[in-house]
Amino acid sequence: MKFAQVLKLLSKPKLLLKIKNSNSGDTGSPFVRSYKDLAKGGRPTADFTDAEILNLVWETTPEAIATLLPPPLKPASRPLVGAFIAWYPSTNFSVPYNESALFIRASYKGEEGWYCLSMPVTDDMAMAGGREGWGYPKKMAHIAFSRDGDTVTGYTERHGIKFMQVKARLTGKVNNDNAALDELLALGVNPDGEFSERVYLFKHSHSPVKTGIFDYPPLLVEGHTRFRPKTFSWAETEIEITPSAYDPWGEVPVKRMLGGFYTVGDNSMLHGRVLQKVNEFEFLPYSFLKYEFDQNRP
Repeated sequence: MKFAQVLKLLSKPKLLLKIKNSNSGDTGSPFVRSYKDLAKGGRPTADFTDAEILNLVWETTPEAIATLLPPPLKPASRPLVGAFIAWYPSTNFSVPYNESALFIRASYKGEEGWYCLSMPVTDDMAMAGGREGWGYPKKMAHIAFSRDGDTVTGYTERHGIKFMQVKARLTGKVNNDNAALDELLALGVNPDGEFSERVYLFKHSHSPVKTGIFDYPPLLVEGHTRFRPKTFSWAETEIEITPSAYDPWGEVPVKRMLGGFYTVGDNSMLHGRVLQKVNEFEFLPYSFLKYEFDQNRP
């Protein structure tokens, strides 16, 4: 709890006493949580046990990256795209679920990371937590992901369209006879142990008021995920992107596939931090990743 929050509580002695005397389940309704339960329910990290993930990285055009990055994010040193498809059999916050995602490489004050453009999931609570807590552009989807020997395949489908289909061969090499291995290692991937990734997100809420834009100034958020693989294999990867008005992954076309890697291991999402408030007029055109207002549903 922050110092300012403590000061507010001290100025409200009745509320402070209510919190002190709270007992588990004493609210009388499962719709309302007790302060006692809230106090013991916090988690230092969101943990994924035995997470199975296939990651792919490719190079796109500088123009595609520049079009999609909201200020103050800037293009990174290379116009790279990252995607993954995953199966999470056990977490400390939800039921098992599948997930996939699309990121573009970005920079903030010289620090490179991944800006998330899309993150389909198969569980509503995983969607709610990511969207409301972090600003992840999550949507419900049908996701298939499987491994057969040294071949890994998967797809993500929404509104009857399999807009991304992936295939990987776990050969211990990346595409074009390891031509881009050093480029992948330069992103911080560690085949021999723990590594982490930085993600940039924009947390925002459109205003219900006719004359409003957002409920509060949009927030640029930074997050880190720590990966602890038990199994790691470099992979020769390919992706087929089908045009979809709902999920336009084709906006970052594959110009050169670097390759990918397959892991099974334990991952932890650490607490994030707010980097800065963002001008609402500058951000407004980029604020619709989570919505589909204009598309005609099938």
